[in-house]
Amino acid sequence: MNKSRQLYLVRHAKSSWKDNSLADIDRPLNKRGRRTSPEMGQRLATQGHHPDLIISSPANRARTTACNIARELGTDESEINIDNDLYFSGTGGLLNVLERVDDRYRSVMLFGHNPTMTDMMNRLSGARVYNMPTCAIAIIGFDMPSWDMVRTSEGTLLGYDYPKGSGRFSPDTR
Repeated sequence: MNKSRQLYLVRHAKSSWKDNSLADIDRPLNKRGRRTSPEMGQRLATQGHHPDLIISSPANRARTTACNIARELGTDESEINIDNDLYFSGTGGLLNVLERVDDRYRSVMLFGHNPTMTDMMNRLSGARVYNMPTCAIAIIGFDMPSWDMVRTSEGTLLGYDYPKGSGRFSPDTR
């Protein structure tokens, strides 16, 4: 089934807790996060996924994940938009971000945080995922003419994968 819009929800890669003096927003990726985020970008690229628009939380760990994945997709990091509503604003904040997206963008990739990313995936696709692991990516399709209809539209989970997953973006969430 061809969906008119696609949403990629990406939980940031594994972050470091080494420096307790850092504010939460400044925490970087740890070694595993720096390794898995480009790997997930490679998976997307080799399977033909290239979102039209990338929007990230302002948190260092989310921005770095977005940059690593964008690089693998052939997108310059200067094209990544930063939106404060993706930093611990709940599903309402994410929905606000999506409702502001220009309709010329058919596919949008959001980088954010848990538990919001898991909640959003379940809410929009009807999935029953308990917890999206770090650097997990859900792809949700919508039959809707405009992003401002996302709150009232029912999406379909088109793909889901994470670093220790199958390596293929399929609707199977196991």
